[in-house]
Amino acid sequence: MIDKKAKIYVAGHSGLVGSASTRILKEKGYSNLLVSDVSDFDLRRQDQVEKFMAREKPEYLYLLAAKVGGIKANMKFPAEFIYDNLMIEANLIHASFKSKVKKLLYLGSSCAYPRGCPQPMKEEYLLSGKLEPTNEAYAVAKIAGLKLCRFYNQQYRTNYICVMPTNLYGKNDNFDLESGHAIPALLRKFHQAKISNEEAVTIWGEGKARREFLYSEDLCDACIFLMDNYDAEKIVNVGSGEDISIAELVGIIREVTGFKGRVIFDSSKPEGAPKKLLDVSFVNGLGWKSKVRLKDGIKLTYEWFLAQAKQ
Repeated sequence: MIDKKAKIYVAGHSGLVGSASTRILKEKGYSNLLVSDVSDFDLRRQDQVEKFMAREKPEYLYLLAAKVGGIKANMKFPAEFIYDNLMIEANLIHASFKSKVKKLLYLGSSCAYPRGCPQPMKEEYLLSGKLEPTNEAYAVAKIAGLKLCRFYNQQYRTNYICVMPTNLYGKNDNFDLESGHAIPALLRKFHQAKISNEEAVTIWGEGKARREFLYSEDLCDACIFLMDNYDAEKIVNVGSGEDISIAELVGIIREVTGFKGRVIFDSSKPEGAPKKLLDVSFVNGLGWKSKVRLKDGIKLTYEWFLAQAKQ
């Protein structure tokens, strides 16, 4: 168990997972949290990261910082997705080694699993096939981070654990229509259609692709649990263990937002891998399970979005 007074650096504290983690850690009594803003230094710059880590000397590190986005953003900016994420993770992992961080948690992504991966996806299926082309740049960067942790553990006996989360959503998400992930982008799309009295909303793909979703606060709870209870090299899948078709997801979002118009699926647009569902039996066996059901989480996320819109 990590001492509640230990110095913990939450890298990426302003993002979806980082903001929730900071909030939940405080609620659980962790009183010595360290965060950094973009204005403080650039995580892509090795000299700046190492100077910060040498000065602050955190005992534990949640490596949650990353450049993330939906299918549109991944397809439009692959160079930024691979470069930014490679730099961020390499700098923080190496600086953690140099400054003798006791334990680090690295956040991977289920996008790192092969496109044609057997379902549900077990941890050992990593690198067993070709990646999904629409997010290959992001996936390659995330895989590199997983391997960095493995080889630092192997060579230097560090304690760097790796978590592989499924698709995430929640408060403080990115609701941009171009760069946001599925749930926040769809919430905004349907909300705007409702207030504009539009007759229909068009969705990329046929709606047949199946996805698993996890509320961000559930992931944060899992990360804190694993930092306290897990020290092995094996990567750990974290998800709800249930998937849903995009058409079914759209139905829930249509209901939650109150949109009354038609939904049109544009089959000429890509929709990514046909199915992505994590096998979460390992983390469940360790003693952790997700708590927030999808519809409830979507309602909470939409309520947060509406509250921010009023500000």
